[in-house]
Amino acid sequence: MPRKRDGRSARAVDVREWASGIRLSGFAAIMLSLVVLGTWVLVPSIGTYLEQRQRIAALEQSVQLTKEQIADLERERTRWDDPVYVTTQARERLYYVKPGDVPYLIDFDLDPADLPPEQQEVSDQIEERPADWMPQLLRSITSAGLAKSAVEAPAK
Repeated sequence: MPRKRDGRSARAVDVREWASGIRLSGFAAIMLSLVVLGTWVLVPSIGTYLEQRQRIAALEQSVQLTKEQIADLERERTRWDDPVYVTTQARERLYYVKPGDVPYLIDFDLDPADLPPEQQEVSDQIEERPADWMPQLLRSITSAGLAKSAVEAPAK
């Protein structure tokens, strides 16, 4: 019997009637089992294949990075073949000077404001501090909440 729902006619579906209408031949059952067996056999192989492809890609990337490092080292080696570069490195790194040159070394060329503050001595006395942490937490939260937010500078 058709039922009306929102102006459309709909038929009631009986699952038992639908399932009894399915007929499987022996050939169809064998083919279905072969498809299931093939899927069961191939899925792990496909997973292994994909994992190996990922490993190969990672190794190729590693080889590329190694080639780049080798090229950098070869450029560095060719620089060391230049006598001017060797002289410059000896002057900068080892402070070597040619005969007759006067070396000038500047100590503490930093501005006194840029120097780190001197560290106070560490005491060997143990001091006990009050363990009342709640007021400190509330002060921290309120000061963070009431702080003015930074404003970005306009782009030039």
